[in-house]
Amino acid sequence: MSIKDEFATRNFSIYGQWLGILSMILCFALGIANFFNLFKPLLIIFAILALVSFFVILFVEVPLLLRICPTSSSFDAAIRKVSSNYMRAAAYGVMALVQWLSILVHTSSLIAAAVVLTLTAACYALAGVKGQAFVGSKTLGGQGVAQMIV
Repeated sequence: MSIKDEFATRNFSIYGQWLGILSMILCFALGIANFFNLFKPLLIIFAILALVSFFVILFVEVPLLLRICPTSSSFDAAIRKVSSNYMRAAAYGVMALVQWLSILVHTSSLIAAAVVLTLTAACYALAGVKGQAFVGSKTLGGQGVAQMIV
């Protein structure tokens, strides 16, 4: 199944997973970019939170890393709780809210991360409302290796 075929299924959890990957990339890039903002020290806190969001999204969307990387059992258990569409929507919603709050400190490029995180939360919430089961993208290892791990 190609990416085009996956998007044609109209399953919002696949849309959410791909937007989650985009969110992960944006959180990493914008977190690093805003980390060196010397004139707004409070913005550095939100940049660090964006980098923390990057690592959370990385482990949520690529569950194979829970087996590869040495992490604590409590961290593994917390990440595994974020498996349903509603839990993923809530997690992305909290991360989006944190980045939206960065506007109170200073308007920065972290808004882009907030927008994509919000769209990701909306996709997972729509998948939950429509009763669609979480379906991982085969391109990202959802149907093969990742399912054996969890």
